[in-house]
Amino acid sequence: MDLTRRAFLHSATLAAAGLAARQSPGFAQPALPASLRDRYPHVRRHFAFEYYPWYRNDPWEHWPEGGHHPPADFGSNYLPALGLYDSRSSAVLEQHARWIAEAGVGAIDVSWWGIDSHEDQVIPTLMDVMADHDIRVTFNIEPYARDHARHYARDLLYLIRNYGDHRSWDCFLLLDRADGSTGPVFKSFRTILLPTTTDCHGVTRPVADYTPDEVWRRQTDAIRTLMRDDFDHLTLLADSSQVARTRAAGFDGIALFDNYEAPDIWPHHASNCTGRDLMFSFQINPGFDSIVFPHPEPNTCYVAPAFAPGGGVYDWTQAADRAAAEALSRGRIEKSFEATVGLQTRKELTNARVGFFFVYINSFNEWHEGHQFEPARNRAELTPAQRALGYHNAEHGDYRLQTLRRLIENVIAA
Repeated sequence: MDLTRRAFLHSATLAAAGLAARQSPGFAQPALPASLRDRYPHVRRHFAFEYYPWYRNDPWEHWPEGGHHPPADFGSNYLPALGLYDSRSSAVLEQHARWIAEAGVGAIDVSWWGIDSHEDQVIPTLMDVMADHDIRVTFNIEPYARDHARHYARDLLYLIRNYGDHRSWDCFLLLDRADGSTGPVFKSFRTILLPTTTDCHGVTRPVADYTPDEVWRRQTDAIRTLMRDDFDHLTLLADSSQVARTRAAGFDGIALFDNYEAPDIWPHHASNCTGRDLMFSFQINPGFDSIVFPHPEPNTCYVAPAFAPGGGVYDWTQAADRAAAEALSRGRIEKSFEATVGLQTRKELTNARVGFFFVYINSFNEWHEGHQFEPARNRAELTPAQRALGYHNAEHGDYRLQTLRRLIENVIAA
């Protein structure tokens, strides 16, 4: 997600990120229902990384995010293990697929920015590689234009026909439910919005891409009509906690993206969803460690995003500070894993009742916001010049992926 997009996200929460405790040496994996593997034979496909295919290095795209100037200075607090890669590279995609599969994850949720966008153009190659590693692909519909909502049905039909039908469904995710029924699952970002926003100066302006609920309802009804003979069900999720409007707009449930939404609040959202007969998915995440704009315009309402969880200020040249930040991030992974899996398997809540289980992992490679599970370069491998630039790389750059792998093993082990 770019920083302009992030600016729309719950700005009031930036100074109030939730805390998570450090992992203790005796940490025990959460006790998961023994029947989970029995209910979902392809359970690894029920865990999906948020995946971003938007990086380019000829010319540079996304690595300059936030006013940076690659290759020496780029838009992330972390130097990736693969360096400043190009998402079009088959070799890069192959390594990504190996890491994803080794973590026990069986699906990716691709950030999609419209028909014929740069992100759309990489999908055929991406799916070829993922299919070779038995990884399924689904899509997160992004706000690629102010009127994106009015093309929702058309966009889903395009994705289904081009990347499902035309490929004989070799890689497109058809998620199974506990009763054996299957169907696609789609998430959309910036879906249920307020019509206006008020900035820090008290100035109220219209939200450019606000869409009334009844317009969304026409779109969700339209795609269901088009697909009524193709699948057992079509699952449409909105990035929203406004459950009444989510239901009115015709969505099946919610899938929150914001990593500042701490797991402690998720039971409240799950209860609200159950009261409206909506499904829910809360993401496993390591917190948030975003780049900041180096030179914001004067008199703007820009606030540098806080480190989460913890909200502290760290001296990244100091090993003790890096270890403290890593412990908080590791703790958030563990806590969010336990919370989302636990809520989705509680028999009194919607998901278990209808046999729906799907966990997003935020994210595989959103390097701008610092919540990537893709391995970063080990600290010792940074050059003196790179260390001088202040990168936050940990001693072991794959610690997040390895933490997730250990947790998922408890679910998928035979």
